[in-house]
Amino acid sequence: MKYLSVAILISAALLISCAPARSARYAEDWSSLDSRPMPAWFEESKFGIFIHWGVYSVPAWGPKGVYAEWYWHDLMEGPAPLGTTMSKYIKEKKLTPTQEFHYKTYGKDFKYQDFAPMFKAELFNPDAWAELFAKSGARYVVLTSKHHEGFCLWPSKYSWNWNSVDIGPHRDLAGDLTKAVRKAGLKMGFYYSLYEWYNPVYRDDVDSYVANHMIPQMKELVNEYRPSVLWTDGEWDHPSSTWKSKEFLAWLFNDSAAKDDIVINDRWGKETRTMNGGVFTSEYGGVGKVGKTVGADHPWEENRGIGRSFGYNRNEDAENYRSSTELIALLVDVV
Repeated sequence: MKYLSVAILISAALLISCAPARSARYAEDWSSLDSRPMPAWFEESKFGIFIHWGVYSVPAWGPKGVYAEWYWHDLMEGPAPLGTTMSKYIKEKKLTPTQEFHYKTYGKDFKYQDFAPMFKAELFNPDAWAELFAKSGARYVVLTSKHHEGFCLWPSKYSWNWNSVDIGPHRDLAGDLTKAVRKAGLKMGFYYSLYEWYNPVYRDDVDSYVANHMIPQMKELVNEYRPSVLWTDGEWDHPSSTWKSKEFLAWLFNDSAAKDDIVINDRWGKETRTMNGGVFTSEYGGVGKVGKTVGADHPWEENRGIGRSFGYNRNEDAENYRSSTELIALLVDVV
């Protein structure tokens, strides 16, 4: 489990929510989409496991207080949002901490893509993981099917060779974990990043990226694995109209293979958090903000790593991790 990072998802849901009516048809507008009831299984599922696992798990490093899964971004452009700003390094003509670490450890000619063959998942035992998650009391599991780096943990036909079957583990990590989690009696879901930092199509023509890459890939993921959660992220670059979120969600709720069971979050455009979508999501201390704002009026979820990073950061020590007592208190507070 060397490269695995486990985070937590703690949810507060209305006890009066019910399963969506099978005959309901939802239109491509927020008023209709937001009227869909929360699926009943989410009511009592107060605790979930969030797994950030990908190519970034090979270097598994970031300055303390920074998301380690942003390694590629930090190597190219500077620290992630939780860290210090890039301006001080540009002004002082210094390397960023991630650049300094990378050049010293791997050399200047070593590209981020070179980590992919090293992502072997050699200790991956999905049955053991699922058993552990069930023993923890968790009721649902969310895996990063694709983070902002664009690397897929399933053999997506839209990912070229940038996926876990074509390179690295040569294994359908998403599929194998899904089978194990369901066998253990838990709900399985996926995190999915809408944007990709260095996808040339995304950078040059976002409309083409959405129409020909993102939407088909999300539909592929949903139809292939029928997740109970679709946890999107990376929405902040564009409004939901650019992401075609309303069109996709109408398909998801009306016609997809997961339509009756699926739970979604609120990250579907830069204007949608705590406004539209499904479960409102806070992270790293947002309990006070979201919880007090929505109260019992809307299901919400606080998500955070056990340390200060979602992805495993070998630069963190015990002081950066929440204690068992603190985590239990957080769970009780949210519920």
